[in-house]
Amino acid sequence: MIVLKAAQDQVLGALQAVSGIVERRHTLPVLANVLIRKTGSQIELTTSDLEIQVRTTAELGGDAGNFSTTVGARKLIDILRSMPADQVVSLTSNQNKLTLQGGKSRFTLQTLPADDFPLVQEAADFGPVFAVPQKTLKALINQVHFSMAVHDIRYYLNGILFVAEGKSLTLVATDGHRLALAQATLETDIPKQEVILPRKTVLELMRLLKDGGKDGSDDQPIEMRFAGNQAKFSFSGMEFVTKLVEGKFPDYNRVIPKNHKFRVTLGRAPLLASLQRAAILTSEKFKAVRLSFEPGLLSIASSNAEQEEAKEEIEIDYGGDLIETGFNVTYLMDALANMGQDMVNIDLNDSASSALITIPEQTGFKYVVMPMRI
Repeated sequence: MIVLKAAQDQVLGALQAVSGIVERRHTLPVLANVLIRKTGSQIELTTSDLEIQVRTTAELGGDAGNFSTTVGARKLIDILRSMPADQVVSLTSNQNKLTLQGGKSRFTLQTLPADDFPLVQEAADFGPVFAVPQKTLKALINQVHFSMAVHDIRYYLNGILFVAEGKSLTLVATDGHRLALAQATLETDIPKQEVILPRKTVLELMRLLKDGGKDGSDDQPIEMRFAGNQAKFSFSGMEFVTKLVEGKFPDYNRVIPKNHKFRVTLGRAPLLASLQRAAILTSEKFKAVRLSFEPGLLSIASSNAEQEEAKEEIEIDYGGDLIETGFNVTYLMDALANMGQDMVNIDLNDSASSALITIPEQTGFKYVVMPMRI
């Protein structure tokens, strides 16, 4: 049976959409495979790592009929990548093998039975569906993802908190040293739902979500549903089911400082460039920079164990007290690099308090970074 017959770029695109979660090494060999299921002329591609399952449906030619098998996802992608984009490729089944052909190239691949593929059991208690433009969700994730913890024993920090309530969708991430919050307004009212999406899910969504293209024509909404221990996303012909992180996320409202005494508004790009230069001479372990705010001037200084020093100065519109404080430079650069705006606000109380970074005339973004002792 000819399972599919289509241009290389079509087949590769469909496979790459589902293969981001596939690990090269698995205790279960079948999890390194993609499940190919053909019903009539439609082909369904599914991958899983037991916690996340991604599925897409496509029309990729071939014989009509019912057929299912699993084959190594990465091998198939690597072979397809090595072929010209406009070449017609075919996948033919023969006993326990699949043959991939394109031009004068021919590859025979071993398969494993479709019945051995462990599909994720979907929850029965999904809440109401709500939709957000893909561009909006991608922008929200971009504004907070860098603040997620990595392999923290406080497992609930290794992900992003989603809070949907009324007409508001809020995403929050923190690793205990900094916190990022981004908010968007929805078109419809929804009952309050609060879930923590795991880190791997967040990074995969970032890869798959489209940002609307230049004319916004590509911006189909993403539909979301949350259950007690699962989330389900549907968009662009894809279905994405993931386990949620169980646990209680910290009260982020308590972490966000209020009633600051001093505010500085300055250009994002010049500040980022100065921090990037100062970062070169920070110590590898602490990545510390000293910021001194004084009337009309912001000084940025760094040094390392070899007694090398860097100093940057930026003219600012500031008339308050002298404030000298230290921060991990990576935390500051992460936030600035993931914004697209021209200007940023930095709010401070004193040398020992957290700094709050916001965007002028945009209330939906807040970034808190704890100070360092230098």
